[in-house]
Amino acid sequence: MRVRHIEFLLEEPSMEAFLNQVLPRMLGNRITFSLHAYQGKTDLLGKLENRLRGYARWLPPDTRIVVLLDRDDSDCNALKARMEGAAQAAALRTRSTARTSDAVDWQVATRIAIEELEAWYFGCWNAVCHAYPRVKPGACRQAAYRLPDAIAGGTWEALELLLQRAGYHTGGLRKVEAANEIGRHFEHDACTSPSFARLRDVLRELRAVPRQPE
Repeated sequence: MRVRHIEFLLEEPSMEAFLNQVLPRMLGNRITFSLHAYQGKTDLLGKLENRLRGYARWLPPDTRIVVLLDRDDSDCNALKARMEGAAQAAALRTRSTARTSDAVDWQVATRIAIEELEAWYFGCWNAVCHAYPRVKPGACRQAAYRLPDAIAGGTWEALELLLQRAGYHTGGLRKVEAANEIGRHFEHDACTSPSFARLRDVLRELRAVPRQPE
């Protein structure tokens, strides 16, 4: 059965703003989506199992759920296990435990931004430069920023520093505003962040589910 809709559970409004810009280009007109942002990781994790139990009572066969969190300074394996455990407790099939990665075999995919959303911006620095033209195009080639998912000291802090050097966000990084501005120019196929690529793979998989005769 063709996947027609995706429910996204997100930890904060900046990810919601970013995906609102990017998902229409990634999904085209084949799949609709809804974004549900929480007030941080603790809020989402605390409510995740009950939210998924609610989905389990009505989830149509043509709908999938994607749970997306920032790793921050959490242990990645432990965070993934907690997300997976919430889905399994709600009796929903996860992509990680499905027989195959075919979207017909799972209902929930859990994904982690490493270490946070801003790492994805470093993986598509052209989008940052288009959103903020005074930013140096070569900044992402510095050794400290070359590997988006391995930037030390926090990726939002690194982004804030580079934007402020160019005269933007001088009072502090306004995350939702930056997500909207950068998201408008984000080239999802070109992003070099491995954690973004894992989300991209899931969405490509969902788009590729063949239409069945109705």
